[in-house]
Amino acid sequence: MFVNGKTRRATRIQNTLFLILFLALVGMLAWLSTRYTFTADWTTTGRNTLSTASSELLEQLDDPVSITAFATEDQSIRHAIRDLLARYQRHKRDITLEFINPDLQPARVRELGIRVNGELLIEYQGRQEKLASVSEQSITNALQRLARSGERWLVFLEGHGERRPLGEANHDLGAWGKRLEEKGFKIQSLNLAATPPIPDNTAVLVLAGPQTNLMPGEVALIQQFIEGGGNLLWLGDPGDLHGLQPLADALGVHFVPGIIVDPTTQVLGISDPRLAIASTYPPHPVTRNFDVITLFPQAAGIKHELPAGWQGQAILVSAERSWSETSELSGQIAFDEGRDTLGPLTFGVVMSRARGDAGEQRVVIIGDGDFLSNAYLGNGGNLPLGMNLINWLAHDDRFIDIPVKVAPDRTLSFSPLAQGVIGFGWLILLPLGLAATGAVIWWRRGR
Repeated sequence: MFVNGKTRRATRIQNTLFLILFLALVGMLAWLSTRYTFTADWTTTGRNTLSTASSELLEQLDDPVSITAFATEDQSIRHAIRDLLARYQRHKRDITLEFINPDLQPARVRELGIRVNGELLIEYQGRQEKLASVSEQSITNALQRLARSGERWLVFLEGHGERRPLGEANHDLGAWGKRLEEKGFKIQSLNLAATPPIPDNTAVLVLAGPQTNLMPGEVALIQQFIEGGGNLLWLGDPGDLHGLQPLADALGVHFVPGIIVDPTTQVLGISDPRLAIASTYPPHPVTRNFDVITLFPQAAGIKHELPAGWQGQAILVSAERSWSETSELSGQIAFDEGRDTLGPLTFGVVMSRARGDAGEQRVVIIGDGDFLSNAYLGNGGNLPLGMNLINWLAHDDRFIDIPVKVAPDRTLSFSPLAQGVIGFGWLILLPLGLAATGAVIWWRRGR
């Protein structure tokens, strides 16, 4: 190729244009990198990104959220907080984060009662809450509590051997009650014989399996509460209604005699015949996106006829092979024609009716109270179902339970034999092999 002054000038111009375009491209990429980010989470359970429940909750928050982190200059603590809250900021842009060194503002720290390095102060709509433990579950639960408009009082009837909402016995509801408190609900026990009537600010009245008869005046107060538009959760048990028959008649409920027996539980390795399971659920806000098996020990079937003005449906139904056993559950158990009631049997119903300007009144009746007890709450989806029931009854059904993300690939377990083989190999065989290899190489070089 012939090179002259003209071709040299063209080459210089081309090189200059290439350098200018290259620098412009690098500058554009740098500018984009400061304004747009791309993240990918390849962990098994997606534990480095927000759960669907957290992101759905953030969509419900209309106003800005202010978060103040009281942390020292320790960058490991600040980085962990900043990294976790960045996941929330990607879904909601008006979440602000401010760091304050507690050593530099001791007066404010004492005023707010800050005790832990890295403690968070979350503010939303003029309400605030402190968090000493920083995790997705704790932050989302705090946002959920702050987002509730007003207090939600859950009133549990007592004085007749009912399950205690914060009790620790196996038949009590303490574990469930603590989870409800974590979600921002206020729990109160009420003895109608001592302090009538039912408070007007009651969000949900809970009847948790009375064991002795209620007095007619107490039943009348409960009926007045229902007639006035109150929301009710009735956790019934097989057997005597203990004076609540007038309430059952008013709600169109008839409890089937006996205990539901479900032979399909044997497939799951469950030998107790008194345990019924629910694996499929009809469409309803309580069971929306709910596909987890729930277990119900000693459940009673329910026949339901909706009273005038009410709407409702069954949400819990036993398997087709089930039946309500009226005989003693011992020895060989079989269906007795004409004595027992053949399944499938409804044992959970929901009811609602319009109350004009007061909104919608809601009632849930379950033929079992054991499924929320301390002994059975951790089985299957019992806890999420219990939370969904209360959220729907309290008109907070847009709030859902936030799951805890775990990493199933973090634990590696070995048997004692495997541990011994690995230890012997690393401590003895491997050093001997290296020494033997060195000796052979030295001998061959020597020859």
